[in-house]
Amino acid sequence: MTSQGLKVLLSLDAEAVASLKDGLNFKKNPDDCKCYIIYKNSGGFKACKNQCKHQGGLFIKDIEDLDGRTVKCTKHNWKLNVLTMKYVNPPDSFMQDELEVEMLDDGGLQLVELCPDDPWVVDPLEPLDLQEGEVKVTYFTHACVELKLGEKRFIFDPWLKGPAFARGWWLLHEPPADCMDRLCAADLIYISHMHSDHLSYPTLKVLSERRPDMPIYVGDTSRPVFWYLEQSQVKLTNIKVIPFGIWQNVDEHLRFMILMDGVHPEMDTCIIVQYKGHMILNTVDCTRPNGGRLPQNVDLMMSDFAGGASGFPMTFYGGKYTDSWKAEFIKNERRKLLNYKADLVKSLQPKIYCPFAGYFVEAHPSDRYIKETNTKNSAADLNALINKKTPGIRTWTPKPGAVLDLSLALRDSTNSEAVTNPPANAKIYKDSWDFNLYVDELNSAISSEIFKHQSWIQFYYTWAGFQNYNLLVRVIETDDDFTPLTGGYDYLVDFLDLSFPTKRPDRKHSYLELKNRVGVMRYLVLHGRLWDDLYIGFQNRISRDPDDYHHKFWNHFQSYLPLQRPDWNKFLQEVHDISQDSPKIWSYCTLV
Repeated sequence: MTSQGLKVLLSLDAEAVASLKDGLNFKKNPDDCKCYIIYKNSGGFKACKNQCKHQGGLFIKDIEDLDGRTVKCTKHNWKLNVLTMKYVNPPDSFMQDELEVEMLDDGGLQLVELCPDDPWVVDPLEPLDLQEGEVKVTYFTHACVELKLGEKRFIFDPWLKGPAFARGWWLLHEPPADCMDRLCAADLIYISHMHSDHLSYPTLKVLSERRPDMPIYVGDTSRPVFWYLEQSQVKLTNIKVIPFGIWQNVDEHLRFMILMDGVHPEMDTCIIVQYKGHMILNTVDCTRPNGGRLPQNVDLMMSDFAGGASGFPMTFYGGKYTDSWKAEFIKNERRKLLNYKADLVKSLQPKIYCPFAGYFVEAHPSDRYIKETNTKNSAADLNALINKKTPGIRTWTPKPGAVLDLSLALRDSTNSEAVTNPPANAKIYKDSWDFNLYVDELNSAISSEIFKHQSWIQFYYTWAGFQNYNLLVRVIETDDDFTPLTGGYDYLVDFLDLSFPTKRPDRKHSYLELKNRVGVMRYLVLHGRLWDDLYIGFQNRISRDPDDYHHKFWNHFQSYLPLQRPDWNKFLQEVHDISQDSPKIWSYCTLV
């Protein structure tokens, strides 16, 4: 079987994209004459094949539709709302398979789908009876669970120590006291993607000291999950990068398959685990796991639920970004996410559903504003909504150390003995974190030799390799309260020609102002880290004029920086060769 990949169905250049009108657009691929529907509104684009799921008829515009969202099948008059991808006639029948819309840097777009789309149907297995205790799911914390599958123990996404995203995220739950022993005694580990709440180097450092040859499985993403391993000095020797959509056999009863995300195929993955024909689906953080095509009626489904895993809009200031606007926006976004997850569970009909991968807190005292502003969905609220919409699905709201016996739960969905909760005196929520250890490590970069030389700025952004984009960015180093640091760097980068002016150019341009905490900014510069530590970690404050999202810029600095850190030894040698004079410490660019 060949590995899963992306198939381009239709490409439109920038001119063709600009000609798309609001509402429904019908487009044909001139190469194979296949037709597609593209719906355009202020929120972007949605697309699907022009093919009815009933009996494959073509759609035409529905003249009775006043909102310009509905198409009608020419065979049997079935009607599809392209905005929601739901069939409105007959209602509650199908959901249309949505295609991924990939925006290109030149203004064009592509419609893509994963191929093959349902790889788990290969080599099907009939479910065998499970004995009590044969399959157990133990929740540790955040996205980390342990699966006992017969004689094997499989652990997902072990973030058990330290912060994530620099110093922005901390564990909400206190993991079980023996979690590190169980991690080091596991048979295999799956890490879904490179974000530090899933790929936790403080956790893996302990693992590497005790079990460096632990088999760790990751998907074959375009940016390697372990791209930072060598720099981290964590000595893991048995990392297995596997292709998407192919069963990986562990023993005669156990196999698993890693799938890519339709929206972020360069980074995100999810997993299906099958034991004796019983499927466990973990979609983790995927925006559209496997392009929206997932197995139905799995025995257990797990997914994220909380929201709040982004700097927007909490870290933005100026213009419309008042506290009241942020509160209303966040309220609406969380409600939409809650309904989306509930509808997804309803459509997939798993026997048991467990929300996880959302239990983090902005615990550091300097992030109190973010903690108070960045409200999140609760797992209990999502499960209550699922119970209301789809009463037949059993839901599980886990506590750290809680255990689900899958055999007991499948035999009787009402059996309370299927879940073993932690003892009544067990500590559920963390109330202390080792802030200083990790913050001091970040701040150690502040005094690095390279920052005594102002030319580090040009060296770093040249290394980053982003230009030919009409965006001017002002970067201001600040203290923990985002007050500009006396003697800190305050500079402009013109990404049109990668120059470093002292004032804004006269031409029309987009402008972005970033106030970055100095320790975090210098740490990521020194080590060539991705800017997720700043943005997702809430370690900066952002203002933009006009108020537009610059996907190309953020995507580059969050996903496509070089894999190797800047060669600072070469930089220091060049500085030494140019001048023997001792430069001033904390030299900075003066803006006019």
